[in-house]
This record gives sequence, structure tokens and C-alpha cells, in this order.
Amino acid sequence: MEPWQKLLQTSITRPGGLTRRFGVDPQPLEAVADRYPMRVNQYYLSLIRQVGDPIWRQAVPDLEELYDSVCTADPLEEENQSPIPNLVHRYPDRVLFLVSAECAMYCRFCTRKRKVGGENMAITSESIAAGIAYIRSHPEVRDVILSGGDPLLLGDERLEGILRDLRAIPTVEIIRIGTRVPVVLPQRITPNLVRMLRKYHPLYINTHFNHPDEITDTAAKACARLADAGIPLGNQTVLMRGVNNDPLVMKRLMQKLLAIRVKPYYIYQADLVQGTDHFRTTVEEGIEIMRGLRGHTSGMGVPAYVIDAPGGGGKIPVLPDYLQSLGDEVVLKNYRGETCRYQNQLRLEEPDQLAVANEKI
Repeated sequence: MEPWQKLLQTSITRPGGLTRRFGVDPQPLEAVADRYPMRVNQYYLSLIRQVGDPIWRQAVPDLEELYDSVCTADPLEEENQSPIPNLVHRYPDRVLFLVSAECAMYCRFCTRKRKVGGENMAITSESIAAGIAYIRSHPEVRDVILSGGDPLLLGDERLEGILRDLRAIPTVEIIRIGTRVPVVLPQRITPNLVRMLRKYHPLYINTHFNHPDEITDTAAKACARLADAGIPLGNQTVLMRGVNNDPLVMKRLMQKLLAIRVKPYYIYQADLVQGTDHFRTTVEEGIEIMRGLRGHTSGMGVPAYVIDAPGGGGKIPVLPDYLQSLGDEVVLKNYRGETCRYQNQLRLEEPDQLAVANEKI
């Protein structure tokens, strides 16, 4: 058994496992863990500094998960956009392919909280074969995103079998893996795993750091192994109350991501997922955070701020009001709040306008 497997095997799966270390009464949290699975390994547990801190909030059940009357189980309507089980075909040229039902940690804010880690998510060799067959029969699909659960919790051989089958489909151009393993179980990024992954380029990995304290030396080494193998790394952060809804915290997170060769990709407004309403912030807070990034740190560290539209409408960018007006003159506002002007290109809609323009010159 590898070290990462031992860590996983000794994870805390019931609130009572927290009692000795943090002195909390686990009894009120038992009902939460009954409804939404709990798994916290000793590595991620070691990052918690105190009860209620940003790491605690992401990992430990909260009574508020049971009292959410605002959000719905499947706000993005993934089930309605799944032509076959465990495959979501929302956008024309790409699919989301769920290949694992388990995660290294069951994050309290998970978009698939309704089923990940529970009996409602059945992924089998047959369902994976059906997904491969669907992709093969739809040549418009050029981009496959492997998700779950966490694909990197699969054994090396099983994961390689999926990658090999996908690479054998001529119309699949790129493969992406969505994983939180580099954050919550970086020990899983073994030399053997990386040697296997690098055989299936172009391969991309998007991970999920939400707070600067998650970027440890161990996590940085895991990301370095992947980057050294030529795998581009991106990061998708969820904006969450009590975790990262602070411009300075978010700026530091983005800066630390760049330092470990992980490109900030998205900041998500929290989805309307049942059991997660206590994490949600206002969109105005998100816009202020974007204002606190643009111009205040490297442009490479400024991700897109998006709302994944309820009802399966897809990702929609939300931007601060840098553009003030658009016409012959473009009026802009920079990150300091100063007004700037840019002369727009003359639009020549009729052939004789060119002659008029030349006469003016």
C-alpha cells in the first residue's frame, strides 16, 4: 500500500474523530455526516489552525448544511443534460465525463454534494465504457473533462485505461482532469502517476486551491512534479464566505498559485447547491475582489470571475465596470478609478465612407 492510500484509509469519516484534537461536541454534527459524507485525511487536518478557520470550514460538517431552504440539489441541471449516466454534454464541443465516485476529501461546498461519495453515484466499468462509446460516436466532441468524484483517486492502471481509450478516438483533441488531489492529498502525485500521465498529452489539469494556507511545501512539490512533466496546471477557486471573501486573501492566493506554476483560471460565484447557502457571498463582493486583483497584481494572476448559470446555462463572466461608454471614443476607468479615453477605429459600413475618410486625412 502506498503512503497516499494509507492516508486515505485512516481518514476521519465521522465528527467524533475531531473530538480529542479540537474539543468539539460531535453529536450535533452526526446528522450532517449522515446526510452528506465526511472524509478528512490527516494531512489536510494538519492544516487546520483553529475551529472555524478557512480550512475547517471546507472540511468539517456544519449544522447550517441541514437548514438550507434556498438552494437546490442540482442547480446546474447536470442530470437533465446527461444523455447517458455520468456524462454531461452541455457545450457543443466538450463533455464532462464522471469517472470516479469518491474524493480524497468531501468538501462541504461541493457542486455534486447530492451524490458524490454516496449510494446515488454508481460508476462502473460498464458506465465508463458507455461514456467512451458516446464520445466516439459524437465527433463534435474535441475536449473531454474527466471529473467525479476525483479521477486521481482511481488506481494508475484504471485511469490509464480511460486515457488510452480516449486518446484512441481521433476527434478528441485535448483531455482535462479536474482534481482536488494536489490540494487535499498531494501525496497521491507519485512519480509513477506522473510518468503515466505524461504519455497522454495534450493533457491539462485543473485543481482547486481556495485559500493560501492550502499551498504548502508538500502541495507545491506535487504541482512541480506535474508541471515538470509538461502538464499545464490551472486553478478554479470558489468564492466562499469565511474562506476567501477578502481581497487581500484572494490576492495572496493568486500570487502563491503563480509561484508554484499554477495559472489562476476561474473564480466561481458559489453555486446554488443545497446545503451550501452559508458559503454564498454577494456578487458585489466578488466584483470588489476582482477590482482588488486587476492592476494590483500580475495580469497572469487575474482569473475570470464567473457565475455558472442555474438551469444549465453555462459559465457567464462577471466584470467590474471598466468600460464606461462605447462609441467613436471609448471611455474607460482604470484600477485606480481614473478615467481614460481611447479613440475607436472608424467603422466603414459603406464603400463611399473610405473616400470621405481619406478626404478628411
